[in-house]
Amino acid sequence: MLKKAKESLPKVQNKCERFEMPKVKGHVEGNRTIIINIYAIADLLARPVDHILKYLQRELATPGFLQDKRLVFGRKLTSAMINDKLNKYVQIFVLCDKCCKPDTQLLEEDGKLIKKCMACGTKSHVLAKI
Repeated sequence: MLKKAKESLPKVQNKCERFEMPKVKGHVEGNRTIIINIYAIADLLARPVDHILKYLQRELATPGFLQDKRLVFGRKLTSAMINDKLNKYVQIFVLCDKCCKPDTQLLEEDGKLIKKCMACGTKSHVLAKI
């Protein structure tokens, strides 16, 4: 009976279907790229805007600053470039390595950055530096 009950249970999926990364919204003004929904993205990821800004500046190799609830980069960038780097940020700093859920917190233990999942309890070291 136990074997029959196990077979009738639905299969457990370890995919990231619940979490959908929003696309950046913005435009180019002269030599600058302006992202208008950076605060909405930061709220969804549960990360500080400054942390995301610092990562994007390093990865895109461009200066940037926050101005009136928007992010301004010092050169022309395509939305595909920014979305690609933002997806990489989510993989490194947000999604759990084991269960692939976005319910994580960044903690610092012994001078190292740790990503702790609130869903499954897994702790993993974040190897990337900002």
